[in-house]
Amino acid sequence: MEFQKLMEVRRSVRKYAADKKVTKEELMEMIGAAQEAPSWKNTETGRYYCVLSEEMTERVRRECLPEGNARKAENAVLVVTTFVKDKAGFQNDKTADNELGNGWGCYDLGLQNENFVLKAAELGYGTLIMGLRDGEKLRKVLDIPEEETVVAVIAVGVAAEEPKRPRRKELDEIVKVY
Repeated sequence: MEFQKLMEVRRSVRKYAADKKVTKEELMEMIGAAQEAPSWKNTETGRYYCVLSEEMTERVRRECLPEGNARKAENAVLVVTTFVKDKAGFQNDKTADNELGNGWGCYDLGLQNENFVLKAAELGYGTLIMGLRDGEKLRKVLDIPEEETVVAVIAVGVAAEEPKRPRRKELDEIVKVY
């Protein structure tokens, strides 16, 4: 699919069909695309915890997501994204390169997650990036190390709805040219 079209058709999906599940191989393709994103000093601090089994997916939905997000993620597989703390935006001695510090790890992960959801769309899947989640419960349930910051849960599945494209601001509302 042409890149511009791909960006325009990708939507946040809040209802997934039960009849087809994402495979491990397809998730690896999505993560491979995510890995192509640039990162601070090529540190590649993003990490992905893929929840594929129905039993584990249900547990994560029930124990780690608020009711609204748990409902929106029904029939989808879940991918928890994290980044390794104190790497992106830091020197080897752990001093921050600038005032953003670990903000760079989050920034890099955002770039990766964008590649991930665009690849999912190219493969015919819908996604929903959820920031409302219980990071500490996710850490326990998925055995996520303390040196990683839990950022988001991404639902991935076959869309059972066609969300409309939201209105975007005019460029002159968001751009200053000097």
